[in-house]
Amino acid sequence: MAIQQTEKIWHNGKFIPWDQATLHVMSHVVNYGSSVFEGIRCYALPSGPAIFRAQEHIQRLLDSARIYRIDVDFTREDIIGGMLELVKSNGVWPCYIRPIILRGYGEAGVNPFNSPTEVYVCNYPWGKYLGADAAQGVDVCISSWTRIAPNTLPAMAKAGANYMNSQLIKMEAIINGYSEGIALDVNGYVSEGSGENLFVVRNGVLLTAPLGNSVLPGITRDSVLQIARDLGIPIVEQGMPRESLYIADEVFFTGTAAEITPIRSVDKISVGKGAVGPITKSIQQEFYGIVHGEKPDRHRWLTPVKVGNKQPVAV
Repeated sequence: MAIQQTEKIWHNGKFIPWDQATLHVMSHVVNYGSSVFEGIRCYALPSGPAIFRAQEHIQRLLDSARIYRIDVDFTREDIIGGMLELVKSNGVWPCYIRPIILRGYGEAGVNPFNSPTEVYVCNYPWGKYLGADAAQGVDVCISSWTRIAPNTLPAMAKAGANYMNSQLIKMEAIINGYSEGIALDVNGYVSEGSGENLFVVRNGVLLTAPLGNSVLPGITRDSVLQIARDLGIPIVEQGMPRESLYIADEVFFTGTAAEITPIRSVDKISVGKGAVGPITKSIQQEFYGIVHGEKPDRHRWLTPVKVGNKQPVAV
């Protein structure tokens, strides 16, 4: 899905034109993948635009930077303020927001300490990540590529380098005719998709892999766990062998891009009855009800963007 550019990008506390957000080819991030980032959705509610779980996303961004020893001169509140001003200034919503912290031009070798830290925030329109028909369920496969192992690259950091692994999983799935791939961890247990967390429903219980299975601590994952608790759905976080996906009653992806996407089949084995299951549907209804302003935001997940009477720009 091509990026539809907007007018401005937030860079180190100031707005710059979209086309001026450039890097030197010898920047550390270009040569060594030294970046951390977030994907965040801003929804269009009847009351105006609102960013979903802004605090949690930016805290994870700063946590990722800390893991990689990247010093950041901006606080969580600074970056959230930048996001709010960016959405308002560009006048584009609903939209996807991409904050990035990276190591710039300065050091030619692997040692990153002499490379400056750059902070960018972009926003742009973006629709359904796994396709327009994803609401009916997607067909996925188990990838031949294993998820990054503990003590190699930190899976709890949302780092650009980690997504080289994700690219291999995604490309293999697409070439073989699937929408997405699911990776196993180094011990053969279910981990996650190339860019999504994974949930399984079996006999009325909601199961998901724990963070120890090389799982990113997803913000939407956390939201689904909270919604399940609200709805009284039993939850178990445990290691799951791949065959648990073949005998599941329901399986679905979660993530900022994927939101809540049902899985119709795994390795050409139909999941349950091949339709969106009742637990998936109940969680979807609650989630979309909240983010679209149709249900109370009881957990205060939405941060309003104060745009006054400004109308969104057609992009």
